[in-house]
Amino acid sequence: MTGRTRTTRQIPPLDSAALERLALRYVERFATTRGKLADYLRRKIRERGWDGPAADPQELAERMVTLGYVDDRAFAEARAVSLTRRGLGVGRVTAALRQARVGEADAAAVRPVMIRSTVDSAMTMARKRRFGPFALTAADRSLQERQIAAMVRAGHSFGLSRRIVTTEPDGVVDFDGVMPTEYCEIDEPC
Repeated sequence: MTGRTRTTRQIPPLDSAALERLALRYVERFATTRGKLADYLRRKIRERGWDGPAADPQELAERMVTLGYVDDRAFAEARAVSLTRRGLGVGRVTAALRQARVGEADAAAVRPVMIRSTVDSAMTMARKRRFGPFALTAADRSLQERQIAAMVRAGHSFGLSRRIVTTEPDGVVDFDGVMPTEYCEIDEPC
């Protein structure tokens, strides 16, 4: 063995040009929101340090929005469609949008899309997990309770979850009166 030691290369602190390059690289690689981009830039400044006049990651994120590189509403729409297609309910999708730092106005704009796909999303989850009409055999009461709990954790309403889970295998789910009105707006009919 040789007596070579491994040296670590010191990464220079960021300046405004390097921060802008990081922001551009990030929005090039990932679909993001202005809030997530600003958080990423703050983290990079914290990790690498700063050299030069004070930086404002929020201002840089706003500039990326102005340039059209970041679009919170398009991000919210894509994320909502993706998550509902996977079988998640309105509650979980709303939480995911909040975690992605989507603004309230942009989240409210995609809410009707989520509401319209509520039943389809719940049926997708039931099919994937073999609940209710998609089960091979009828579930006993304790198993049904666990299945309902899983659907509620996935963001579906209790009434809709119970209606699907308690349906016999190969049965038809009766959706009369089960539309999740707790998600509806006052001036928007369900």
